[in-house]
Amino acid sequence: MPRYEFRCRACGSTFEVSRPMSASSDPAACPQGHDDTVKLLSTVATTTSRPAPSGGGGGGGCCGGGCCS
Repeated sequence: MPRYEFRCRACGSTFEVSRPMSASSDPAACPQGHDDTVKLLSTVATTTSRPAPSGGGGGGGCCGGGCCS
């Protein structure tokens, strides 16, 4: 289930709420009981691991590590 981050305008605290995407824009009360909150824009970072290229080469140089003379 996605987590959404909110900030309370009354006390300044930041908190997260887990809810379905269909309820992503519903208001959320802060843990201190205040109702004046705003949903923050969150970013998601993903990484992928790519296999090393096959076939020769290794380190630097303009020829994949070979001698270019």
